[in-house]
Amino acid sequence: MVAFFPYLIAALALFLPAVSAKTVFAHVVVGNTAAHTQDTWATDISLAKAAGIDAFILNIATGDSNVPTQVSNAFAAADAANNGFKLAFSFDYAGGAGAWPATGDSSVVSYLNQYKSHPSYFLYNNIPFVSTFEGTGNVGDWAQGGTIRSAVGDLYFVPDWTSLGPGGIGADLNNIEGFFSWDMWPLGATNKTDDSDLAWKSAVSGKTYMMGVSPWFFHSTGSAGQPAWVWRGDDLWADRWAQTLQVNPDFVQIVTWNDFGEAHYIGPIHDSSEIPSASQVYVNNMPHDSWRDFLPYYIAQYKGDTSPPIPRDQMQYWYHTAPVAGGSTCGVNGYSNSDPAADQGTSANAVVEDAVFFSALLTADAEVQVQIGSHPPVSYSGVRGINHWSQPFNGQIGVPVFSVVRNGQTVKSSTGTAEITASSTLSSGCTNYNAWVGSF
Repeated sequence: MVAFFPYLIAALALFLPAVSAKTVFAHVVVGNTAAHTQDTWATDISLAKAAGIDAFILNIATGDSNVPTQVSNAFAAADAANNGFKLAFSFDYAGGAGAWPATGDSSVVSYLNQYKSHPSYFLYNNIPFVSTFEGTGNVGDWAQGGTIRSAVGDLYFVPDWTSLGPGGIGADLNNIEGFFSWDMWPLGATNKTDDSDLAWKSAVSGKTYMMGVSPWFFHSTGSAGQPAWVWRGDDLWADRWAQTLQVNPDFVQIVTWNDFGEAHYIGPIHDSSEIPSASQVYVNNMPHDSWRDFLPYYIAQYKGDTSPPIPRDQMQYWYHTAPVAGGSTCGVNGYSNSDPAADQGTSANAVVEDAVFFSALLTADAEVQVQIGSHPPVSYSGVRGINHWSQPFNGQIGVPVFSVVRNGQTVKSSTGTAEITASSTLSSGCTNYNAWVGSF
C-alpha cells in the first residue's frame, strides 16, 4: 500500500532556471487511428491533457498509408489547441514494411524536417525530441555527424534499443542523449520490479532515462507465426507508478494510449474499425478509460509534489470477468522468458491471477470494502492518499461492489461493474485475458 500526494506548485516556476522538467508521454500507435479526424485527435489530446499527460509519442511504421494523413491531423489538432500539449515521433523499426530509411521520401529525415518546427513539436532543452521502437540494425543512421543529424540538425535522441541489453549499450552511448527501456512487464508468475530500470539507468549513466509504465499486456492475436501471449498485469498499474518514485526517471512513457491488439490501451475506443479485427471480440465491452482517473495524482507525485488537497474519495478497479480456467486458452501462452520461442509450453493460466485489483484515493482514513455477488464483503483499512490491494475470486461469482466506509457510514459505492461469471461468455469459449476497468 502506497500513499501519494499530487498537484504541482506552479508558482515555483517563476523562480527556477529555464530547464526542462520531468515529462510524461503516452505512446500512440498511429496505425490504429485510421478513422481519426482532426476533431478525434483534438478529443484525445484534451483527454490526455486532463489526465496530466504532457505529450503523445507518435509511433509510426513504414508502409502504412494512414500515417501521413493521421500525423498531419494530429499536429493540426495539437497546434490548434495551443494548450501546451506536445507531440514527438517514435520511429518503429520492427513493424510495418521494415526499417525506416534515413533519407528520401517518407523517411526519418523527411518527417522530422516537416514537423520539428511545428509549435506543438516537443522540444527538450530547446532541441527536437525523437525516439524509436528498436532499430538496432540502423544505429549508425543516428550517429553524431551521421546521415540523419546532418540533414536535420540537433536532436535529443532517446531510442528504445532494449534488445541490446544493459551490457550491450556501451558502444552507442556517444550517439544518444537518453535511453528508453521497453522492459516494463514481468516474466512468468511474478510481479514486476524496478530492477531492470535501475540496471538500464546505471548502464546509460550520464544520459537521461525514460521509464515505461504499462497497465496490462494480452497479445490476443499473435503475429509473424508466433502464438498469442499474456503477461502478468494484475497489480502492475499501481506498482509501476510507485516504482517511478524509486527510479526517478527523467521521462515516463505510458504504453499505450491505443494499442487494442495488445490490450494495454488507456484511451477511448472511438471507432471499432480501429481495433484489429481478430482482437475485437476481446476488446468489445472492455473499457480501460478509468485507468486514467488517478493519473493526475500519480504524475504529480512523480514530478515532485508531496502535499496535495484530495477533493473527493475515489476508487478504480480492474479484473478479467471470468476465472481463467473457465474457458480455453485457445493458443494463448504465458510470457515467462525474454525469448518468445521458449514460451511455447508456458501455461497462460499459471501467469495471471484470478482476482480483483483495486485502488482507493481517500480524503481521510477509511475502510474499503469489496463484495462479489451475494458473498460477504471483505474490508481493508485505507489511509489518506492512494491505497492499493487485490482480492482473489476464491470461486465467487457475481457483480463486484466496491465501497468506501467511514465512521460506519458508506460514503461511496460502485454501480455498473461487470459481472464475474463462472465461465467464459465468449461464443468461442476462449478465455478473455483482457481487463475490464471501472471507477467511481
